[in-house]
Amino acid sequence: MLGKLKSLGPGLLYAGAAIGVSHLVQSTRAGAQYGYILIIAIILAHFFKYPFFVLGPRYAQENNESLIEGFAKIGNWAIGLVGILTFLTMFTIQAAVTIVTAGLVQKIGNFSCSPILIAIIILSICFVILRLGKFNILDHLMKVVMIILSVSTGVAFLFSFKSSLDITNMVHAPFSIKNKEDLHFLIAFVGWMPAPLDIAIWHSIWILIKPQKEQHNTHFDFKVGFYGTALLGICFLILGANTLYSTSVILEATAGGFAAQFIDIFVQNLGPNFYWIIAIAAFTTMFSTTITCLDATPRVMLKIMQQTTENFRWNVLSFWQILTTMGTILILLFFLENMKQMVSFATTLSFLTAPIIAGLCYKVVKNNSTQSLWSPVETKLALCGIFVLTSFSILYIFA
Repeated sequence: MLGKLKSLGPGLLYAGAAIGVSHLVQSTRAGAQYGYILIIAIILAHFFKYPFFVLGPRYAQENNESLIEGFAKIGNWAIGLVGILTFLTMFTIQAAVTIVTAGLVQKIGNFSCSPILIAIIILSICFVILRLGKFNILDHLMKVVMIILSVSTGVAFLFSFKSSLDITNMVHAPFSIKNKEDLHFLIAFVGWMPAPLDIAIWHSIWILIKPQKEQHNTHFDFKVGFYGTALLGICFLILGANTLYSTSVILEATAGGFAAQFIDIFVQNLGPNFYWIIAIAAFTTMFSTTITCLDATPRVMLKIMQQTTENFRWNVLSFWQILTTMGTILILLFFLENMKQMVSFATTLSFLTAPIIAGLCYKVVKNNSTQSLWSPVETKLALCGIFVLTSFSILYIFA
């Protein structure tokens, strides 16, 4: 068991990328606005997305190649489509996670400068870490971050039940899928719960970076990340419900305002001794997401270039990391009105592109005739997932 824990890597990167805006912002908002009722949404999101998430590491281990190569075998149109979807979402994803991180740094450090300036500094630091240490620093850093996050969140979660709020009413909080506002929130919430489906592609790439001798624990590695994100998502929702539900407090839309409100309200309910527990949990959550996203999407674009450009052998990972950083900065400078708007846009866009990614994953499995990548149950679950994701996307578009 100790050996397995030491070899954890891509599964924790999966968790680091997943546990961020979806947990800190969206899960907290879900609990604050609707009580416990949307725990059902967290469970179902993990349930229907599971076959696609597990496909990433499983395909990489079985075929010694990433899902990008799997998409390329479907046809040029498939890998071109993945490239377009990745390029359309990579900047908004990075902008959303970075501005939330910047808001937390502004609150914790009591800085008076703009969150956008702090976001630019954070992006620069993440870029330097990735360029200097490559994958190794990120791999080792994530083990420390996930331990801090899990312990601090768990302690805050347990003590949140000391709140005087009426817990019995939270299960019956008003939520109606017929209500347009509730539907839009649900789509945004599930879009990144526990993560966008793109993370299956990221995970398949991260698996191949690990030394061959460390790839034998892939299934255990994935389970730690997958079930860990589910548990922490529920914890953050309950934290929001136990501390904010029925208090008539409206969460701020700006990054700095949300961060200050998030930490201060939790401290008011849990006590001043919990300030640093909440602050550390929040910051480690968002910083891990920021740095893993900055590592992941450039790797995807590099893989796509290698598959679509004949005889392409150059490693231009740094180019895509620079482009992602600069594109994110442009969005933050010129297109960001408030954090809430950016988060909702990014998460909704990820939900609407999810049926396409899911369909391509299903096609990869069907084309892979040498071994069964999904069990019969997982195949049926995947079909159900595609149906649910597609149905809700159509419902959102025409609502």
